[in-house]
Amino acid sequence: MLLHLSTWQEVEAYLQQSKGIIFPIGSTEQHGPTGLIGTDAICAEAIAAGVGDATQAIVGPTINVGMALHHTAFPGSISLRSSTLIQVVRDYITCLAKAGFSKFYFINGHGGNIATLKAAFSETYAHLEDLQIPNAQQVQCQVANWFMCGSVYKLAKELYGDQEGSHATPSEVALTQYVYPEAIKQAYLSPEVASGHRIYSAADFRVRYPDGRMGSNPALATPEHGKQFYDLAVKELSSGYLEFVNAQ
Repeated sequence: MLLHLSTWQEVEAYLQQSKGIIFPIGSTEQHGPTGLIGTDAICAEAIAAGVGDATQAIVGPTINVGMALHHTAFPGSISLRSSTLIQVVRDYITCLAKAGFSKFYFINGHGGNIATLKAAFSETYAHLEDLQIPNAQQVQCQVANWFMCGSVYKLAKELYGDQEGSHATPSEVALTQYVYPEAIKQAYLSPEVASGHRIYSAADFRVRYPDGRMGSNPALATPEHGKQFYDLAVKELSSGYLEFVNAQ
């Protein structure tokens, strides 16, 4: 059940059965020579839809611009400041908490969002209490990173070993190839790929990681691999969502 394809009456009826909602959140940032700029949002959105179907949960609109300031020296990358993303998440939750939702499960596709989301949750709890919203004490938020699922991590290591890397990875590229086979890209990938550098400014990032990859070899990705990652992530996160939404 997708929120944007529902009526308010359908949402009102849903709230009689469940107080949970799933939000996909990703990023719009470079993913190397062959990775789609929307990779992180595409992956989160596809998996969230699968989890929603498996658990009969409502799925909110994808937050497809995240905190990716260190990627903005590459054309096409878009980022919110951490402070902006915190306010966006807080406002989303506040509106829906007023309507009666209390369990917010964010399926995340971008590592750079993790710290900001956790900060947003803390600010939101305090904000809801300040507003004296009746169900403020019942509101709970959780971030679930699909790429950190145990089954996903295990398969990535089996398929790619050290060539999985940490950005523009073959696992995430494979998932986008499964979701959008018509958008598979081909480009030259240097056998030498940078890795292990700390992240500072956007300009420094581009100097240290000149083609955008971080220790990865996305040439190993296939749509068939992507289907495997999708199935594993949906299964594991469906269990995680149900455990979260049913916990007292």
